[in-house]
Amino acid sequence: MTTAQTPELDVQPTPLALLLLGREADPKSERGVECPGDLPSPSDPDLVMRARAAKEKLGDKVFVLGHHYQRDEVIQFADVTGDSFKLARDAAARPEAEYIVFCGVHFMAESADILTSDAQKVVLPDLAAGCSMADMATAEQVAECWDVLTEAGVAEQVVPVSYMNSSADIKAFTGKHGGTICTSSNAKRALDWAFEQGEKVLFLPDQHLGRNTAVRDMGMSLDDCVVYNPHKPNGGLTADELRAAKMILWRGHCSVHGRFSLDSVDDVRARIPGVNVLVHPECKHEVVAAADYVGSTEYIIKALEAAPAGSKWAIGTELNLVRRLANRFAPEGKEIVFLDKTVCFCSTMNRIDLPHLVWTLESLAEGTLVNRIEVDKETEAFAKLALERMLALP
Repeated sequence: MTTAQTPELDVQPTPLALLLLGREADPKSERGVECPGDLPSPSDPDLVMRARAAKEKLGDKVFVLGHHYQRDEVIQFADVTGDSFKLARDAAARPEAEYIVFCGVHFMAESADILTSDAQKVVLPDLAAGCSMADMATAEQVAECWDVLTEAGVAEQVVPVSYMNSSADIKAFTGKHGGTICTSSNAKRALDWAFEQGEKVLFLPDQHLGRNTAVRDMGMSLDDCVVYNPHKPNGGLTADELRAAKMILWRGHCSVHGRFSLDSVDDVRARIPGVNVLVHPECKHEVVAAADYVGSTEYIIKALEAAPAGSKWAIGTELNLVRRLANRFAPEGKEIVFLDKTVCFCSTMNRIDLPHLVWTLESLAEGTLVNRIEVDKETEAFAKLALERMLALP
């Protein structure tokens, strides 16, 4: 074997490829950068006591937000828990808190910074806590997509709708181009509004939520949806396909919810007779179609709260939440299991652990601001415009 032909290959690695290989760093990426400073040992038996002491010392100056997917060791210190948008709004409702410690991922902290006052400082305990879905749509890729839509002669008919699980840059693009943000619970309302403004929707960055909402909730067909792949020329679509489509779905997905399959549903029904299958709308369309119930994180919690004693449930969402709900409702005789046999945490969400939280709280208590998330003013203005359009939805 020889390598004589290798120099003839003009292969240029993409910035993302270099980032994944560890050969480049991108501080603006959702993947973040390493945290400065020394973290306490994860085996330190005093971590809980240290976290409590630092939080008590900070008092009302700190407000800790805990996303539902956080591990229990972290969630115990949260002043409020919820999904990403609820937490960002909760932070904005606490103007007296100088520090907002967001135990979630990068895009969530960005949203909190956008919605809170300039006097408040949003902190992410580990800057490497990103979101694989949000990473799947960069500002450069979306700008190129808009150029493709323009060349196809359809851009003027397109209204962008971006899922909350997106970077501030994507939210700003959405605001600048007349679009709105949505959550998993109000996606239908957002799409109804968008189709009143234009004939087509560019849905970013989760194809599954977009497809499920369009087909399951709005009566469209799968043929009304096309998938734009940013890694292919023209998104892998022809001008005719773009002209015919109603929903232009970005090729993105959640790495946790995307793992659930139709086999998972069939298997759990065979193992647990009478089980109710309840999944998040970020799951694949065939999984959603086969489920008994579909809804957001908050919907899942409320459904289990209202469920009768002795009922059986298989839940298709992140494991930390499923396990917490199983423990919570076990005394009521409710059997709650993870939909897939192979358990799966959100790996980036789990970067926020007790050592990072302790380091963050102790640093703030000592007067040292660490890991601040700050969105630049222009981006913030357009992103806030998109968020305000969502808040104004009927």
